[in-house]
Amino acid sequence: MLVTGFLGVLGLVSWALFLLAVFAFVNAAIHREDAYRAADKNTKAFWLIILGISAVVMKIFSILSFLPVIGLIAVIVYMVDVRPKLREVAGKGGPRRRGGSSSDGPYGPFNR
Repeated sequence: MLVTGFLGVLGLVSWALFLLAVFAFVNAAIHREDAYRAADKNTKAFWLIILGISAVVMKIFSILSFLPVIGLIAVIVYMVDVRPKLREVAGKGGPRRRGGSSSDGPYGPFNR
């Protein structure tokens, strides 16, 4: 019974990681090719291939195998390093990107 519960949890984790890889793939597909060059990252085709293979590997192989771990590392690198740079280049970087200072609140500066 304990093993069945453990395998059920691993199944849920496997699905969650697969969905994360699919999200990263779709997000990589949405950004323009020139945004990757402007962010000084690899090409769009490179990331689509890597993330696509990662999603397929996470779906096919068990979470206990080493291949999904390699795919997870690729997805984490995209989500932590590449995606924020692409958002910054696209102009979705937050308040500093819009010209505000770090002391600005939602309705204007705090230091009046």
